[in-house]
Amino acid sequence: MKLWTGLLAGAALAIIGTGVMAQNARPPAPANAAPERQRPAGPPPNTLGDGPWDVQGWDAKLHVEVVTKGLDHPWGMAFLPDGGILVTERPGRLRLIRNGVLDPQPIEGLPTIYATGISGLTDIVLDPNFASNHLIYISYSKPAPDTPPGTNPAQTDATLAVMRAKWDGAHKLTEVKDILVADAWYGKPPLPEKCCGQGPASGSFGGRLALDGEGHLFVTSGDRNFGEKVQDPSNHFGKILRINLDGTPAKDNPFAGRAGYKADIWSTGHRNQLGLFYDAPTGRLWETEFGPRGGDEINLITKGGNYGWIDVTQGNHYNNEPSHKGIRGVAGYIDPVWAFPPSGNPGNVAIYRGKLFPQWQGDLLVVNMSRPPALIRMKLSPEGHVVASESLLTNLNQRLRDVRVGPDGAIYILTDETAGAVLKITPGS
Repeated sequence: MKLWTGLLAGAALAIIGTGVMAQNARPPAPANAAPERQRPAGPPPNTLGDGPWDVQGWDAKLHVEVVTKGLDHPWGMAFLPDGGILVTERPGRLRLIRNGVLDPQPIEGLPTIYATGISGLTDIVLDPNFASNHLIYISYSKPAPDTPPGTNPAQTDATLAVMRAKWDGAHKLTEVKDILVADAWYGKPPLPEKCCGQGPASGSFGGRLALDGEGHLFVTSGDRNFGEKVQDPSNHFGKILRINLDGTPAKDNPFAGRAGYKADIWSTGHRNQLGLFYDAPTGRLWETEFGPRGGDEINLITKGGNYGWIDVTQGNHYNNEPSHKGIRGVAGYIDPVWAFPPSGNPGNVAIYRGKLFPQWQGDLLVVNMSRPPALIRMKLSPEGHVVASESLLTNLNQRLRDVRVGPDGAIYILTDETAGAVLKITPGS
């Protein structure tokens, strides 16, 4: 697979107004959250401004407005049939936005959340029959059930889990049940001399979710900073999983029935996959993931594919150890569609299929968190190669975590900040 690594010049950004936002009262930390590192005293920083902003791209003028503010490191969102939005906050809260107003009361009923470092409450999707059954699916970092009170969060055994619950439409979840608890438990102190084989246990959970429209849920399970376990098919470290909506493995998964393999594995060889999108018109599954120092990737995921980690990477290992088998073009491993030079810290990914930007139809959208963060728009060839790109929103100077195309055709973005926000992008005039 051909690898594209060059970013074209980013589009200019013209900001109209930079008003200062009034501080929003923040709800207390949820009782179900595991201990989290202390934040500095005082109100969270406000660096976004009030907007709106006009952005000139290659072939479209964009109008960027703030839907709402006051979110604490928002991570994932789901659009409701009535026009509302459910948003996860990484510290362990589920929030509701209606008519552009953030409900001050978080939704209750979440399980205990391991929230430290970059772990916590992550992604959310609605059941395909949500209008009638009111079911939602949420991924989160799960602490070991026998963890003694007061245990150092950085050394607590934890793993990725996916829960299913019924939402009452207001402030309560019921029938909460884990449908997946990944076999990726890890809580040991880091050993820097072991390269990326054993890093801090507070990160690399993955946690992105994507429905395939056929009753299956794709789940990214990160390597938990324990890369030496990734190439072992008997665990969930560094895998993408495909399960039924009750949590059982899909019957036609590539390794179903094979001895020594987890039946729910769809692909392997991943590090920390923080973006996932299933594009129904093409049947393609797109993914983004972090490398070590550099080597962040955009991948086109194939059934049973091995994407190389920890043996193949274009990044630099933390102890400067060379890649075990090479950086790309290694037989038996799939190269990324795109590798960020040198690092991009990519968040979520989407394919534009809305009606507001017809010239963007089928384009790949990726948000990233490197400085300066950007919304990256990529033109694709029919084979899925990146042929051109532009970087937008760079002057907002906000870490961008999630990107979704709403039912209205607008593009929605979450800013991953202590004073986080939902942004909405529509055509400018």
